[in-house]
Amino acid sequence: MRKSSKLFTILSAAMCVTALGAAPCYAEEVTINFWHHYSVQSAENETLNDVLIPEFEKENPDIKVNAVSHEWSDLHEKILISAKSETLPDVARLDSAWVPEFEKMGILVPLNQEMGDYQEVADGLLESAMSTAQIGQDTYGLALNTNTKILFYNVKAFKDAGLSAPTTMDEFIEDCKKLAGENENGQQIWGYDEPALAGWNLCPFIWSMGGSITIEDQTKATGYLYSAETVNAIQTLADLYKEGAITGWNSGDIPMTDGFGTGRYAMIMDGPWKISEMEGSYPDFEYATAPMPEGEGGSHSVLGGEDISMFNTANKDAAWKFMKFMTGEFAQEEMAKCSQIPVNKATLESDTVKNADFAPFIEAIKSAESRPTVSCWSEIDSELATAVSAVMNDEKSAQDAMDELAEKVDALLAEV
Repeated sequence: MRKSSKLFTILSAAMCVTALGAAPCYAEEVTINFWHHYSVQSAENETLNDVLIPEFEKENPDIKVNAVSHEWSDLHEKILISAKSETLPDVARLDSAWVPEFEKMGILVPLNQEMGDYQEVADGLLESAMSTAQIGQDTYGLALNTNTKILFYNVKAFKDAGLSAPTTMDEFIEDCKKLAGENENGQQIWGYDEPALAGWNLCPFIWSMGGSITIEDQTKATGYLYSAETVNAIQTLADLYKEGAITGWNSGDIPMTDGFGTGRYAMIMDGPWKISEMEGSYPDFEYATAPMPEGEGGSHSVLGGEDISMFNTANKDAAWKFMKFMTGEFAQEEMAKCSQIPVNKATLESDTVKNADFAPFIEAIKSAESRPTVSCWSEIDSELATAVSAVMNDEKSAQDAMDELAEKVDALLAEV
């Protein structure tokens, strides 16, 4: 090697150390693939592409981020398919309920084992949110945001009907019936909209009415999933559907935001992202919020949130940099402007968060419950939706459907 070449190599290495400290210096530009389920037209996706990624690439000029948006349900399936063909992304924003399943498949990186500054990063994030990615002694993601659902209701519809926001499950049931019917244009209106029949949608009703999916240690469903309380919760929703008081999960139903904003749905239950969606699509629509109505089991919404996880990748250093950026103060505050509840402790103390409409959601999180944190949850969730659909369509009674479902869930749990 000529002296000039040696000198160039030495100078290049020195520049890397000076510019990046102990971080690796990439001989070539690295591109990491980031899959997520921010809706294409959402404020979150716009912020990601127009603010966050440009800032990250400015701070890390040798790393490019290729962000790909998928629908929520499509993302889960896409990861399963890509795992088989070994075409997984470097990083993904995952529903926290998926982490146990993907960990069991062996496709996630245990961050506490492989990232030297993991503990320092984790200490800056909410412990409750971080627990969603912890399996055994290892952690397979960083908490990215936390959330839950509360009730949104049409102020004018309630005022015209002489009603106030329901505080009990009995009031909620009666309000659904009273608010359903036809509007002045002869169009059908419904008291409540529920866009799906999965655990995210059903669990708040099951828990608040005193039921449950499994025993507390999540090892069996027998005795719980077909309990009188759980069956009553499913039957109550089915009765409201048959009376034309609720709808939303059928193909061709009006999308939630449009149905609510145009007055076709008097009540919905959704997360903090609904605030920005309503501001963007129906800025003049007057609505208010309330907690999950209280039943025999109390008032329990569902604890949600997303983790950002790393798949087995050759670009671990670059991927880790991006994960730390997305959970850092700047990115968390920018996403808070899009109604994403941050998990970064410092960001939670910022003026942006203090002035946001997070208070009802943060209060609801205190009594919210997690869906079963088992690797077979996706299969359980699918079986639950199928069973409840059969009840809604009068193909089975709620009791028969839950009896059969309990056997299937027990079999799935036995394989965990």
